[in-house]
Amino acid sequence: MATKKIYGVDPDKELTPLEVRDAIVECFYEAHCADSDVAEAGKEASHEYCHSIVEKAFEDTSHDYNNPDKKAIMDVMQQLAEFSRNFRDPKIIEKHYSQIMGLVKKLK
Repeated sequence: MATKKIYGVDPDKELTPLEVRDAIVECFYEAHCADSDVAEAGKEASHEYCHSIVEKAFEDTSHDYNNPDKKAIMDVMQQLAEFSRNFRDPKIIEKHYSQIMGLVKKLK
């Protein structure tokens, strides 16, 4: 039986920080844009919007979006969780946060 992917990432495989970073973008899209007014602008525009928020979180935490490591991803996740508290139910934030942190724990 195939493992269910988490935000496009197979959690049973060895993961790279770039794969987890991309999963964060997809997670953020699903949590904030997929069913929102932003999505009405189109899926591509919505993904770009979410990508820019995640990229800014890397910048705000003094990390390189294009060359992340485990610590960078953990810092960015904290930043995005704080940001999300303004818009989402804490249970939704915790669900998405724990899914991504499950991927982060697999990083070496």
